[in-house]
Amino acid sequence: MDYVKPEDVAVLMLNAGVNKLGLPPRDLLIRGALSGAILGVATTLAFTGAVTTGQPIVGAIIFPVGLVSIVLLGLELVTGSFALVPLPWLEGRASLGQVLRNWGWVMLGNLIGSVAYALLASIVLTNLWTSPPAGVAAKIVGAAEAKTVGYAAIGAAGFVTCFVKAALCNWMVCLAVVLAMTTTSAVGKVVTAWLPIFVFFAQGFEHLVVNFFVIPAGMMMGAKVTIVDWIVWNVIPVTLGNIVGGFLFTGLAIYWTFRPAANRTATQRSLAATPAE
Repeated sequence: MDYVKPEDVAVLMLNAGVNKLGLPPRDLLIRGALSGAILGVATTLAFTGAVTTGQPIVGAIIFPVGLVSIVLLGLELVTGSFALVPLPWLEGRASLGQVLRNWGWVMLGNLIGSVAYALLASIVLTNLWTSPPAGVAAKIVGAAEAKTVGYAAIGAAGFVTCFVKAALCNWMVCLAVVLAMTTTSAVGKVVTAWLPIFVFFAQGFEHLVVNFFVIPAGMMMGAKVTIVDWIVWNVIPVTLGNIVGGFLFTGLAIYWTFRPAANRTATQRSLAATPAE
């Protein structure tokens, strides 16, 4: 039996957060860039499946190959870090500044990898910009506009909708990361991580790093989206929503209820003694 009980998973979650905080910026950037590129590849794969079959659900079924690869390789994805990295801070083993620095380096790495693959994918899908967007390229352009100016068209309601979709998304993404800790076998990790990712992608929720690929790629291929549109109507609400969904709904909730009793007492003491930063 390779099943790991929730009480032990809570310890693994804390240790994962500690290990991530111990990585130097160089490794965070490299592992983050690889993760961004891999998610970009998985996204074009999913769009290809949806376009060629005419069934969007096919894209959702095959998209999780990206996150599964990231989990198995132990790479860095900022959305997963939203759930795990704050746990050492809660236990008094790290500062809030360390948490934010880690998120910043990983997010930068994710962005670099995503945009680099967006450039390569745009070249392939448009024959070095000599062909108008069609098929998968057209789908990416449409998605980029829907994820930005589509929300802007309905104002505050669009911003809130984007935020909620982002919270729901990272609830599932971080659930996949934690579920992968409930097993020690590679096959078990593939299966457990696959299921929640399928759920998020099938329902069109908003993932920050996926959008780091989709929106720049769409812009490169002619989407009527500006950098300001991207930041205001996607990066900001999606980042905030992903933090809420990842940390509150998954990281904090699961760790808080299953962490060892000794850690509960230590957490209470550290929070009471820690000044606001």
